[in-house]
Amino acid sequence: MPRVIANTQADTASLPETIDALAQGFDPRDEASTLEAAAVLERLANNRHFLGDLLVAQLRERHRDRFEDSAYGPQAIVLSPLRGGCFLRANVWPSEDESCFRSSGARSFVYGIPHDHNFDFLTAGYFGPGYRSDYYEIAYESIAGFSGEEVPLRFVERSALHEGKLMHYRAHVDVHAQLPPVTTSVSLNVMRVDAGQDWFDQYGFDLERSTVARILNPSASETFLRCAVALGDAEALDLAECFGRTHPSARMRLASFDARSGLLDSDADRDGLWREAERAGSLMLAGEARLRRAALQQ
Repeated sequence: MPRVIANTQADTASLPETIDALAQGFDPRDEASTLEAAAVLERLANNRHFLGDLLVAQLRERHRDRFEDSAYGPQAIVLSPLRGGCFLRANVWPSEDESCFRSSGARSFVYGIPHDHNFDFLTAGYFGPGYRSDYYEIAYESIAGFSGEEVPLRFVERSALHEGKLMHYRAHVDVHAQLPPVTTSVSLNVMRVDAGQDWFDQYGFDLERSTVARILNPSASETFLRCAVALGDAEALDLAECFGRTHPSARMRLASFDARSGLLDSDADRDGLWREAERAGSLMLAGEARLRRAALQQ
């Protein structure tokens, strides 16, 4: 489960002070760096007024915002620009009694969707009893990533992110299935951003079957490739064929076969294409290709 970090800070800090203190970011591979960033976050969490004051100011001035300038959403509030490879965020976690929960449903707030993360982050319970989670751990390097792949999910515990609790979520290790808090709660996060992290898959899991359910972070490049091929450009088709053979990302290779499959007129031709994908040298691609071929035969 995410590492619980002991509380050590009695002082408080303002948001600007916190942003300045995090200018160097944090390196999750470095214990001193991680503990220092956690201490910075704890001092901000000890400030019981900053977020309320910020939200009141935002509500007063919201009519002046241009849509593209707003960093506020219904759940996530971005508190700082990206500096030193990280940024600050607040997350609002509604309870089941909230009207937004009843109208939007649990999945809109990622409740009940077991998942890992492809980035490290620090989190602190800021307000309320906190969302609850069933925590698991995985061996990410052993996962190919195709739908239905069996994955050993080691259950650790169920616990809540209560006020003052500090945790370090570890990329590609910690899995949690979040449950709504008893009453509306807020958490604060220091989000780590690494170059290239989007090419590392973030998975949703099926706990009942202990399998990979789907990839949760499809890239824009996959969508662009599918669109370009569908529009019928010969150069795009040539690029897709090249990506299907050689791209370092299994997701992009899968997207190339998906895109080309949509151009074929017969199930026999599609089966032949997916047979090629099955032999392309990627465990993830082979697993997805077997699923596509099985669907064609139904």
